[in-house]
Amino acid sequence: MALGTDTRSVTAPFEHDDQTRFERFAHRTSEAAGHPTAFALAILVIVVWAVTGPMFNFDSTWQLVINTGTTIVTFLMVFLIQCMQNRDTAALQLKLDELLRAIAAADNEMIEVEQRGERTIEHLREHLRQIAARDTPDSSADLGT
Repeated sequence: MALGTDTRSVTAPFEHDDQTRFERFAHRTSEAAGHPTAFALAILVIVVWAVTGPMFNFDSTWQLVINTGTTIVTFLMVFLIQCMQNRDTAALQLKLDELLRAIAAADNEMIEVEQRGERTIEHLREHLRQIAARDTPDSSADLGT
């Protein structure tokens, strides 16, 4: 079976949007936080904070405001970023698994290899490097290391 000739859709039963409210929120927040406007706003907050320093005699409350604010934002963003990273990684793995399934010459043992231990993955990586070196006419070529 050639790549792209299988018309069966794996996603057909999942056509509806099944994202939770948190996932939708995380996605929108992640997109907004990565926008240049968000960066400009963060710079503006820092500039305003720095400019107001002399008004507050650079006291500990003035410092506490920026420290607390940045700590809270960072703490919350860690969870949102991890949520999006997990989702993106899972989607990428599914796409790769589908490609492996669709290509007749592919080793289906590689499907879900990310579930294996680090030593097994390193062993497989080295094995593939050796195969690539053997199959490449110029074995001194960089193999992605």
